[in-house]
Amino acid sequence: MNIIAVIPARYASTRFPGKALAEIGNKPMIQHVYERTARASLVNSVIVATDDERIQQAVAGFGGICRMTRPNHETGTDRLAEVAAGLDADIIVNVQGDEPLIEPEMIDQAIRPFLDDPAIRMGTLKTRIRCLHDFLSPNVVKVVTDRDDNALYFSRSPLPFFRDKWKDLKDESFSCGKLFCHKHVGLYVYRKDFLLEFAAMSPTFLEISEKLEQLRALENGVAIRVVETEFESIGVDTPDDLVKARERFNQLQ
Repeated sequence: MNIIAVIPARYASTRFPGKALAEIGNKPMIQHVYERTARASLVNSVIVATDDERIQQAVAGFGGICRMTRPNHETGTDRLAEVAAGLDADIIVNVQGDEPLIEPEMIDQAIRPFLDDPAIRMGTLKTRIRCLHDFLSPNVVKVVTDRDDNALYFSRSPLPFFRDKWKDLKDESFSCGKLFCHKHVGLYVYRKDFLLEFAAMSPTFLEISEKLEQLRALENGVAIRVVETEFESIGVDTPDDLVKARERFNQLQ
């Protein structure tokens, strides 16, 4: 199968404009994402999808492949779908452009179930929540799955809600393995035909309420396979996140 990773990247981020070009270790963030994605063993090629010439020039500067898209896309998935429509691919991987420290193995982990089960149309990742802050934060998306590792629900609220233990929750409840709760890792894998179908669906009530696009698939009865990964990454949504990413990057050198 031909597996292509597409990295949607825009300059006009609401919380952190220009973050795709923010430097980490003397490279723009988009270059870190591109190079790490290219190291995934199951990915055949990598493309950046953007509507901004500054990002396009940065990608060309480090020898990457870039596709310019329309400027009026409301979501990264719409931008992804525009590029995917013109690709000869079986599987499209959506790698977020603000994940400069993503592990290549994470991408492979999300892809592998598609190689064995042709019924899977959409997939993503989850990882253990290890502190109370992440469990309570609306900026950390939580996910619960069924026994077959298919998503039951994603939410910005604490999920699940521990009715009888709520007041007793502490960091050690999560770090010591007493509670197995998971946060969503925003990496998606699609069969190309389903991605185009998904992008054409109208936004749904839960999606609009939670501001989580993946709920559109669940509300339309589409199963999402969720693979657990032991890796954690740092999504850069704010300047404070960039500081954390730079610190982690320096630690890894």
